[in-house]
Amino acid sequence: MTTTLLKNAVIVTMNSNREIVQGDILIEDTYIKDIGQLDVKADRIIDVKGQIIIPGLIQTHVHLCQTLFRGQADDLELMDWLKLRIWPLEGAHDSESVYWSALLGIGELFRGGTTAIIDMETVHHTESAFQAILDSGIRAVSGKCMMDSGNSVPASLMENSNDSLQQSIDLLEKWHRKGNGRLQYAFAPRFVVSCTEGLLLEVAKLAKQYKVKVHTHASENKGEIALVQAERNMRNIVYLNHLGLANEDLILAHCIWLDDEEFSILEGQKVKVVHCPSCNLKLGSGIASIPEMLKRGIHVSLGADGAPCNNNLDQFIEMRTAALIQKPIYGPTAMPAWQTFEMATVAGAKAMGLEKEVGSLEIGKKADIAIIDLCKLHCSPWESSNIYAQLVYQAKANDVTLTMVDGQIVYEKGCLMTMDEAQVIQKSNIAIKRVSERAGVL
Repeated sequence: MTTTLLKNAVIVTMNSNREIVQGDILIEDTYIKDIGQLDVKADRIIDVKGQIIIPGLIQTHVHLCQTLFRGQADDLELMDWLKLRIWPLEGAHDSESVYWSALLGIGELFRGGTTAIIDMETVHHTESAFQAILDSGIRAVSGKCMMDSGNSVPASLMENSNDSLQQSIDLLEKWHRKGNGRLQYAFAPRFVVSCTEGLLLEVAKLAKQYKVKVHTHASENKGEIALVQAERNMRNIVYLNHLGLANEDLILAHCIWLDDEEFSILEGQKVKVVHCPSCNLKLGSGIASIPEMLKRGIHVSLGADGAPCNNNLDQFIEMRTAALIQKPIYGPTAMPAWQTFEMATVAGAKAMGLEKEVGSLEIGKKADIAIIDLCKLHCSPWESSNIYAQLVYQAKANDVTLTMVDGQIVYEKGCLMTMDEAQVIQKSNIAIKRVSERAGVL
């Protein structure tokens, strides 16, 4: 048994009472053992006086396989972004490049206090990303991307439907709940435009059979919606509901362009929506009606999406952006800081199906933790009575001093503890040259 005591902090618990506590947290192995004014011994004592302990931030839509493509696909709308840059690059990946791309993303996430993600990989080499997830120590729901349709899908990514399904099952049966349960599998059909109806129907059956999540994109772009209507004679969410996919285990990234019927489906079927504000702005896709969703009781969490459409994986940027972009539309009281912070913590945990394990700091929950130092010029003065505003509007990723997942410190005082940062950067720079040349997009 290993114990760690974090002392003298302001603790933002995010428990059911949203208590903010001045005190200590005792961690025993992977779990939170106690919270409060503690007089106990521990194997390691870390004094974090003047700092803030928060639940590890949770991003519910990322693409670790795309981190390598940061800066490779700027200033394009979604479909051109995919066809001209991202799909050729993903198709040119090899197992080594996927591994370093994943570690590159995870290292950035740890530096910014993110401890858990819902991730969509590319069509090939998914095991390399899974190995990076296990090696690094991050908590993830992840799956192989599935693509068996679409005139613009390159041959390097186009799959046979049966092969796609069987490979997904094989990955699930080998990797699901590995790493002390930190890695969980999700079926990941990319979006309706790149998937046949037969594949989507089988995914619905398999997800129910294996009791796992389905993670996909929907209604991100008007052109995408027009394609779905032309090919399937229904709007995105209506079509997914028609196939039996719309339920509490469906995680939908974006959901920008919805009609009233689609809002009703999301609400009634308890579908999980992921808001990716920076990506939506950069690709010019639009601004999702998040206050309307929340008013209807639709579950919404936050994600940065991928590095080539953002270009950062920083949850502090996503929280601030999510709060600000709604205010000119719905008024200055829309998306208050406390609500936005909930989307990045407890709502993320629920989207992952892990609300009983992570998302808040409570006795018996997993020790997924981030520590923030707000004693900086851009954060001063600060006081705990306004802590959510401080965290959402002022804090930055580089204010994080420590990140812990499953009781393991993965980042502390500028150093990544589970990877060689210099090596990750070096290997990534080598890999992108190789992949870009193979893709023909230099």
